Amino acid sequence: MQLGVVFPHTEMGTDPGGVRTFAEATEGAGYDYVLSFDHVLGADPDRPGGWDRAYTHKTYWHETMVLFGYLAAITRRLELATGILILPQRQTALVAKQAAEVQLLSGGRLRLGVGVGWNAVEYEGLGEDFNNRGRRMEEQIAVLRGLFSQPSYTSDGRYHHILKAGINPLPKRTIPIWMGGQSDNVLERVGRLADGWMPLYPSPGDIAAPLAKIREAARMAGRDPKQIGVDARVNLGNDPRDAVAQALRWRDAGVTHLGVSSMGFGRRLPEEHIDAILRFKRAFDEAVHA
Repeated sequence: MQLGVVFPHTEMGTDPGGVRTFAEATEGAGYDYVLSFDHVLGADPDRPGGWDRAYTHKTYWHETMVLFGYLAAITRRLELATGILILPQRQTALVAKQAAEVQLLSGGRLRLGVGVGWNAVEYEGLGEDFNNRGRRMEEQIAVLRGLFSQPSYTSDGRYHHILKAGINPLPKRTIPIWMGGQSDNVLERVGRLADGWMPLYPSPGDIAAPLAKIREAARMAGRDPKQIGVDARVNLGNDPRDAVAQALRWRDAGVTHLGVSSMGFGRRLPEEHIDAILRFKRAFDEAVHA
């Protein structure tokens, strides 16, 4: 099982030095990857209709692909994983271009996790349709893979019209595409199309039934279900032993990747997040080697 760290967007602040120190500490501690959530716009609760969901216009949120360009330059080994990039609110060709560039600059370390998201305000602000996002994303994945692999690509689908055009440079390595989400439609799509799944269930016992649906969809599509990875999450409270116990349960449940998140516990400085991930990694390594 690979261990990763969720980049603490909402509590990292805006000092580039703090971002650098956090990334270097993550890599130095022996983590395998850093994972970035994705939001572009935060809603103002004073808007018509109000707003009572997570994150507002006052919440810090670094832009994922630009962040990864920065991290590509200051790390050497860490995989850079989006978990998830809200694909249907973005232009597909632009995502292909940005992803290929991150893959190039990082030496092939990008893992592209995508999903449909939940925030209609962002879709409205970015000029995309919130209501057909699932259907569009399926076509987007096909277009991404076409643009990643073909110097001159044509697509005449329902949502994309590209006639003999391409991105250059192409990625030198295949960019794996994973998916987040938990609805039945998403599970079927993961099994049929994705390289991996990024669930947000709180307990390892919650994934058995959905994972069975994914694997059945993979078999129906003629794919090997064992090749589909699973990337779960653990939250880091004040006692790392609790998180370690949960991490070991995820490992025993067969997940291939586990990202630990230090957000949401009152930490406000990069140093506090660094301390949390370092304490967890030491405790996890001691438990594994006990």
